[in-house]
Amino acid sequence: MSNFVVSARKYRPQTFDSVVGQGAITTTLKNAIKNDHLAQAFLFFGSRGVGKTTTARILAKTLNCLNLGDNIEPCNECESCTSFNEGHSFNILELDAASNNSVDDIRNLIDQVRIAPQIGKHKIFIIDEVHMLSTSAFNAFLKTLEEPPEHAVFILATTEKHKILPTILSRCQIFDFHRIQINDIVGHLMKIAKNEKIKVEEKGLHVIAQKADGALRDALSIFDQIVSFSNNNVSYEAVLQNLNVLDYEYYFKITDFSLEGNIPENLLIYNEILEHGFDGSQFVLGLAEHLRNLLVCKDPKTLDLLDIPGDLKQNYLDQSAKCSQDLLMTGIDLMRATESNYKASKNKRLHVELCLMKMSSIASTLTQKQAVS
Repeated sequence: MSNFVVSARKYRPQTFDSVVGQGAITTTLKNAIKNDHLAQAFLFFGSRGVGKTTTARILAKTLNCLNLGDNIEPCNECESCTSFNEGHSFNILELDAASNNSVDDIRNLIDQVRIAPQIGKHKIFIIDEVHMLSTSAFNAFLKTLEEPPEHAVFILATTEKHKILPTILSRCQIFDFHRIQINDIVGHLMKIAKNEKIKVEEKGLHVIAQKADGALRDALSIFDQIVSFSNNNVSYEAVLQNLNVLDYEYYFKITDFSLEGNIPENLLIYNEILEHGFDGSQFVLGLAEHLRNLLVCKDPKTLDLLDIPGDLKQNYLDQSAKCSQDLLMTGIDLMRATESNYKASKNKRLHVELCLMKMSSIASTLTQKQAVS
């Protein structure tokens, strides 16, 4: 049987400093431990794959570490850390509220709360997907959360904070985990690729990070998939092929031909895109994003807003210099209207082709207006 371990598990952070993209939260938690200002109930809120459960486990392990140093990181060597890492700690208990959401499950947890820790100072209870608890289970939990024993610490994690009773929220210290930035995801994937001796192209990793939409776990799953597909050579072309993503080059060509007013070439490019199996709506959204990026390039102040690989920035700057602001704004409005009406259109191909014809006519129309004025 294979010993392969997916990257999301193999490279799961074990210390606060190794948590990706949540520096403000991990710093706050470390300072709270260092200054002994620790709350007894935490709520970690954020979208999937951003590190809520991982941070909860690191916090739990740190609180009971017997050799905690000045850096406020778990030693991973003491009896408490070792028992947790091996999965048989009696002082750190995890409950999946998605499948254990009844009153009886919470009563069993409350019974555990009364028992003092065997090792260390705290008994920590991590409740994942806490929003799945029934109303009666929340009410049963409320009194314990309001007046917990001195040794008890509760860490609740959820993707849907609005489903949690306000009386529960008011008793927790709330940490909002934001989506992880594309550059942070790319940097993490680069480290993993180096450790695993996998050849990668940064441009390809950038596409993976964009596809993950701020979820590091999703990015790691996609990365594993493409490593298998490409036989340890994660090239830009392999990523595009596996994820069915359009190459940036198509959008550059469409924009150049639109500036020239070359309708036939734009129609031929769109035909090629359809022959590769891409959806018209996906193409329109991608072109709108491309025009937005060109608009962002118009001012050096907004250049940092570009979520694109570094080696493409010069291409965007060069093309942006050819496009007027009016042209780009008109083009974005056209894409928005086309995307909005795409589903209702009976002839979807013609709908997008008309959009490209209009796009190819924008430059000449604006030039004529400027000449008249």
